Amino acid sequence: MSTTLELAIELMRRPSVTPEDAGCQALLGERLAALGFEIEPLPCGEVTNLWARRGTARPLFCFAGHTDVVPPGPLAQWTSPPFEPTIRNGQLYGRGACDMKGALAAMITATEDFLAAHPHPAGSIAFLITSDEEGLARDGTVKVVERLESRGEKIDYCLVGEPSSNERLGDLVKNGRRGSLNGRLTVHGEQGHVAYPQRAKNPLHLFAPVLAELVTEVWDQGNAFFPPTSLQITKLDMDAGAENVIPGKLEAQFNLRFSTELEADTIRHRVETILDRGGLDYDLAWRLSGNPFLTSEGTLLDATQAAIAEILGIDARFSTAGGTSDGRFIAPTGAQVVEIGPVNATIHQIDECVGVRELAQLADIYTRILEKLLAEP
Repeated sequence: MSTTLELAIELMRRPSVTPEDAGCQALLGERLAALGFEIEPLPCGEVTNLWARRGTARPLFCFAGHTDVVPPGPLAQWTSPPFEPTIRNGQLYGRGACDMKGALAAMITATEDFLAAHPHPAGSIAFLITSDEEGLARDGTVKVVERLESRGEKIDYCLVGEPSSNERLGDLVKNGRRGSLNGRLTVHGEQGHVAYPQRAKNPLHLFAPVLAELVTEVWDQGNAFFPPTSLQITKLDMDAGAENVIPGKLEAQFNLRFSTELEADTIRHRVETILDRGGLDYDLAWRLSGNPFLTSEGTLLDATQAAIAEILGIDARFSTAGGTSDGRFIAPTGAQVVEIGPVNATIHQIDECVGVRELAQLADIYTRILEKLLAEP
């Protein structure tokens, strides 16, 4: 059993359902302190955050990740208990195996191996770990970044351990993410009896042509790195409590995943223009989950692609597909950001798993990236 596998199992035994950390960061902090890292807990509300740094020189390379996991769901559907890590047929099963306690373990053991061979690196290494990535992401990485910015502490390179791989380890590396903008819409009508529709205003009937315009709007054409922006309805609800009553209001939720071709304020204005043109009486609340970010080129991308080629013998592709990640809080500081982690086929699912050999290879990739960026001349 490799040291990476042992640490992954130890982390996975801790039921750190978001925003709980369940002692994971204390365990990681002990390993890092033994390597000479300065450990700085930065709790915020119910969220546990950790900033650990070794060295003061630039460039600063940062591993970023999260110890929180999503709820396991129906326990009876798991082949083995979600917080009792189990190895079957070369796979490690349990909640957090690939999202992302396996990657956290690989980060730690990679750093241990690198520093054993290079005790005086040409730069500094840091870890930014939160228990608020799977939750609202309000008191986690964003708060740590604010603290770092307030004292002028700059990350040059950031590797996020999110499960980026698609079919096999290393085939896909995320070099950016789309922005995410959420809208909560209430359309007001007038309640009435279904037998007398002329005395009511059905909010769905009012909204239907506007909805058609929203979902067919061409927001942009995307670009070389991002697909076109998309609006998706995620909730549409109205209910007066009886089948013979026209409800007086409709509630809808929608999300736009947008590219670097657009800004959030532009999207808000265009949506509200369409709603106003439809003559609706409405209330609309917005929540920006994150702006798009992109590392289109640079030393970190080159090092990551070369490390994957050397360890696995494949050419990694770069992509900005998928959901959001905490990289959205780090990239705006000027850092180069990439995401490289295990295959994402079972994330958030029953019987989440990661390949045992995959974990060892991931640690080797992380070590090689450190060597390319920070090995002493």
